[in-house]
This record gives sequence, C-alpha cells and structure tokens, in this order.
Amino acid sequence: MRELIMPRPSPRQWELFRAKEKYVIFGGARGGGKSWAVRWKAVLMSLKYPGLRIMIMRRSYPELLENHIKPLRSLLNGIAAYNGTEHEFRFGNGSTIKFMYCEKDGDLQRIQGHEYDVIAIDEATQMTEYQIRTIMACLRGTNSFPKRMYMTCNPGGPGHQYIKRLKERRFREPEKPEEYVFIQSLVTDNRALMREQPDYIEQLKAQPPRQREAWLYGNWDVYEGQFFEEFRDDPEHYLDKKYTHVIEPFEPPAGWKIYRSFDWGYAKPFSCAWWAVDYDGVFYRILELYGCRKDHGEPLPNEGVKWTDEKVFAEIAKTEREHPWLKGKKIQGVADPSIWAGAENGVSQYDVAARHRVFFEKGNNDRIPGWMQCHYRLAFDENGYPMMYVFKTCRAFIRTIPLLCFDENRPEDLDTKQEDHAADEWRYFCMTDPIKPRMHHEAAPPLNDPLNQWARKKH
Repeated sequence: MRELIMPRPSPRQWELFRAKEKYVIFGGARGGGKSWAVRWKAVLMSLKYPGLRIMIMRRSYPELLENHIKPLRSLLNGIAAYNGTEHEFRFGNGSTIKFMYCEKDGDLQRIQGHEYDVIAIDEATQMTEYQIRTIMACLRGTNSFPKRMYMTCNPGGPGHQYIKRLKERRFREPEKPEEYVFIQSLVTDNRALMREQPDYIEQLKAQPPRQREAWLYGNWDVYEGQFFEEFRDDPEHYLDKKYTHVIEPFEPPAGWKIYRSFDWGYAKPFSCAWWAVDYDGVFYRILELYGCRKDHGEPLPNEGVKWTDEKVFAEIAKTEREHPWLKGKKIQGVADPSIWAGAENGVSQYDVAARHRVFFEKGNNDRIPGWMQCHYRLAFDENGYPMMYVFKTCRAFIRTIPLLCFDENRPEDLDTKQEDHAADEWRYFCMTDPIKPRMHHEAAPPLNDPLNQWARKKH
C-alpha cells in the first residue's frame, strides 16, 4: 500500500483532529478548510481503527461528489476501493467511509436502522435541527469504538439557530455540556487556499460590512443570505434609540393608536403582536403572544403549542382585558386572510375570534411589496432613526427575524420553510400603512478613535 502524506494542518484543524469530545463543531468563516479537515480525519481514523464505520453527510449528492468523493478517489487510489453503487470507500482492514445526502426529511428514511461509529455532517447549518438530530441517532453500535460526530458549518441556513445555541453552550436536556466543543475556523486555516490565492482575504475585506463580518470573521449574528440584514439589536442604544431597532420598553402615551397583527399556527407557532403608533407614524412593537413550545425555557424552533382556535383567541382577549397598556383601548386588528377560510361546521377561525370580541381586517398578502415595506420601516434616516422599533421584551421577533433567509428559487422572497410567523404578521401590519423608501444609513465610525474602540466593537 502506498504511503499517504498529509499536508500540515493549521492549529485550529489540529484542534479538530485531537478533540476527544463526542460532538465536535468546526465552523465560522468562509473558506476555512472545513471539508478538507473532515476528509482527512475520516481517512486517518479508517486507517488506524480496523472495522470502523464512518458516514459523511451533505445536503446534496452533487456537493458530496465535488467536495469529498472526487478528492478522495484521487487521494485513496491504491489504498481503498470505491464502490460507486453503494457510494462507499472500503479499506483493506474492513473500515468503510459511506456517503449520504439529505435534501429533505424524506431522505432520512434511507438511514433508518443504520449504525455508525463516526458521522461527519459537512455544512451542517444547511440542514434543519430535526434532520441533524435524526442523523445523530445513527451514532451508535455495540463495538468498543468511541463514538464521534463532526459538524462543519458556516453561519446561516436552516440549522443556524441550533448550531449557534450549541456554540453559545446553551444546552437543553438530555444534552451534556462536556460532550460538546466548538472550534472557530477562519479563512487562514485553509493553507492550500492561502498558498494558491493569497489575495482571497482582501476579496473578503472588500465585501459590504455585514457580509464581511460573516465571511471573514465568522460572526454568527450576521451571515450570507440573511433576509433582514439591516435589523439591529444594539443594547448600547436602547435608550437613545439611534441605530438600533430594539429598545427599552415604555408605556405608550395615551394618544397613540394601538393595533394588533396576527398569523395563525397550530403545529407551527401562531404569532400575535400589539403595536403602538406615534404621531409621526413610527411603529412600536410593544407586546407579543407567540405560540411556540419550550424546553427548559428555551423555545423549540418552529414547533407550535397546538392550541385550539378557542384557546388562542381567548388568550388574546384576556391579554387585552388585563394588560395595563391595552386595557380599555380601541384596538384595530389585521390578520392572515386564511382565518376567514377553511371553516369547520360553518364556523371559521375569524368567527371564533369575533365571539371573543377580537376583530380583524383581512391583511394584504402580497408578499414582495409587503417585504419591501418591512425593509423601508427598518431603514435608518441620516440621524440614525428608523420607522419602527421593537421592545426588548418581544423575544420571538428578536429571535426569529435575524435568522430568516432568502428563498433560493424566488430571490426577492423569504424562504417559507423557516420560522417566519412573526415576520408574516409584521408584514400584514406594515401593509396597512405603506411608506415610501428612504436612503438607508449605516452608523458612521467616529472621526477620532484613539483607543481603537470602534474597530474592536466591530470585530
């Protein structure tokens, strides 16, 4: 058997090779040599441990072919035999590297009953939490091999929120903190790229600020494909309300009008929000009722509480009767037009709402114009003030809006497979009072920054 010579890894790639934790997350910046690392880790383990069963998973087969199968066929020529029918490398010592893909939940049926000692999910954030957890269930076996799972990832995608939670070590039962480690990758970890294309870093630095933060520094608060990339949550400006959309709560003045927006959900969350509008037409999201299941206080992404129509609208009515900001107020409502349809026994969801004295007008469901109104509201003027704010207590909005991404097939639209319920009712409300676009202004760096505080805050 010919000898394999591995190129020298970066220090962070060495961390992945040496990690002893059960779940190793290697991610961050664009071009960080993550696929290279998991390929070599799989090969080295296969050669060292006879009979090892490894699976490498990506979202699609073409991605597997280009990023793993072709490079490994060249690398392992004369060392391991490739079975094109089974999509599997077989080593002389009985170890195997299997390749699988998961574009949709139905693809998971192909791994039911499978057992693997090592699993690598490449670009894990491109899969949902459900898909990742289902794949995790295959990490088992009766042999004595220590079970390992490697997840490479960039910020963004359906699994962003799940991986970000693990990165921030916000664990839920039955997750064990000692079993997880996150290793930050940077473009400089890709030694081959730095050797062949040394100006790549300059290309990343030339990107717009938000994109540069994600691609160059691996910032998990901004990322490629983010639909509302202008949304800002800056606690330093909660009081002065400049260059932030999230602010400190306050009781709306008596003369401000109050509105309600609603998007129905059962298996998926429902979303109800209350808005105050000042004399200049600025929107303030002051309260919300969001029907999302929780586990130990943490929301389960896109899982509804499965309340009946009666319970949902009874709870909305109770909130409006009892909350001091809403009690006794005339509240105008706008809702998803679907609540007027799909009546059972001649009674629609709107009829149920009306019985509880919760009234709505039909929302304008034109998606692209609606999203543009949301963008117009988020834009800052030359003094740093937008046309809408969100109280910091509206946690569902603050959690879900930054995670939403563009639809791959409709570039101007939002991907509806995401947790978009707060966004939908926000869109209905924005369409009740359309505004014209104005120039978007980013916060400008200070002219005098002797302590380099601005740069340190940004990076």
